[in-house]
Amino acid sequence: MAEAALKSSKYASNKKKSKSKDDKTQTFIWEGANKQGAKVKGELLAANPALAKAQLRKQGIIPGKIRKKTVNPLTAGKKTIKGGDIAVFVRQLAVMMKSGVPLVQAFEIIGRGHENPGVQELVMQIRSDVESGTSFAQALRKHPRHFDDLFCDLVDAGEQSGSLDQMLDRIATYKEKSEALKSKIKKAMFYPMAVLTVAVGVTVVLLVYVIPMFEDLFASVGGDLPAFTKLVVDLSQNLREYWYLYLAVTVGTIFTYNQFNRRSAAFRAGKDKLLLKLPVVGALINKAAVARFARTLSTTFAAGVPLVNALESAAGASGNFVHKTAILQIRDDVTTGMQMNLAMQNTGVFPNMVNQMVAIGEEAGSLDEMLAKIADIYEGEVDDAVDGLSSLIEPFIIVFLGTVVGGLVVAMYLPIFSLGEAF
Repeated sequence: MAEAALKSSKYASNKKKSKSKDDKTQTFIWEGANKQGAKVKGELLAANPALAKAQLRKQGIIPGKIRKKTVNPLTAGKKTIKGGDIAVFVRQLAVMMKSGVPLVQAFEIIGRGHENPGVQELVMQIRSDVESGTSFAQALRKHPRHFDDLFCDLVDAGEQSGSLDQMLDRIATYKEKSEALKSKIKKAMFYPMAVLTVAVGVTVVLLVYVIPMFEDLFASVGGDLPAFTKLVVDLSQNLREYWYLYLAVTVGTIFTYNQFNRRSAAFRAGKDKLLLKLPVVGALINKAAVARFARTLSTTFAAGVPLVNALESAAGASGNFVHKTAILQIRDDVTTGMQMNLAMQNTGVFPNMVNQMVAIGEEAGSLDEMLAKIADIYEGEVDDAVDGLSSLIEPFIIVFLGTVVGGLVVAMYLPIFSLGEAF
């Protein structure tokens, strides 16, 4: 009897595995004939060819050839889903729902029309969950990597209130603004980092390949080398002999930084505090954090989320430990009955203009609109700061490159100048 129960258990397990494998939808390309006898073809999603043919028969189509759609090898690896892809997905979904397109059909249209296979797969998974009876918010919560708690909570609020199309429009605006802000920050940081990387690469090439040629020339001529030239030659020899140590230290430093940044809250806090104290860059980071705070709080508060919960969401979206701590302190003070503008003043983190505009918004009963205006102002300031930072950095970069590369060239020509003076 026990053996029979064991066999029954194994059969049920195998059946469950087989079912889960069959339940995975795939894209099939089909050809057939409609009721008028005309040849038709297209694509559809099904778990297997048999179910695909059954779907076609329900639609009044006599199925003919049917095969699984193959993936283009040129796009097979392009599965990375970026924040911009999510912003586009939400905007398309909002537009379709406002136009009266049913939610499941909107998923189908967006999924098939997207060029990124990763987005296609994600949207089709959400469509399958919603079609099976799962709420949209719950379907999104299965993909926390792409949809955070704030996103899912807003969608849930839209579903509960029956205004999902309006909520998706707000979320789309929020995501577009957030991605634009991130893009501006990346733009400000990318240029100097790229130039610094090029400078290091050029220096290494000169030290490893060019300097040794001059070193052989100087050895054949004889005589003492100038101090600066000797320093560069010694550095070249050291780099060629112990290159593996330099490489190990570089890789180890990057790995250690990433591990501390990922695992240590104290390290992230210290890093964020240091960044805010840097000249020019600190002001840019501060303005970006204020813009994110105002935009997130405006979106959540306008969606009907209670202020305390909205502040908690804004703290997570601020992107900086100092501002996150300050916003959580504001949340605690507001919970005790304090006005938000007074709680913001007590932190000493937010500019006076922001505090005053929040106070006006609270008195007028239009806090969400005032926060949206604050976000617009500071996003514009971030944009201007990025342009100003790029203009300011360019002269310093030119001087830096000239000093590094020019210094190596001068070091190699100093002995030649000395020989010329001797003759």
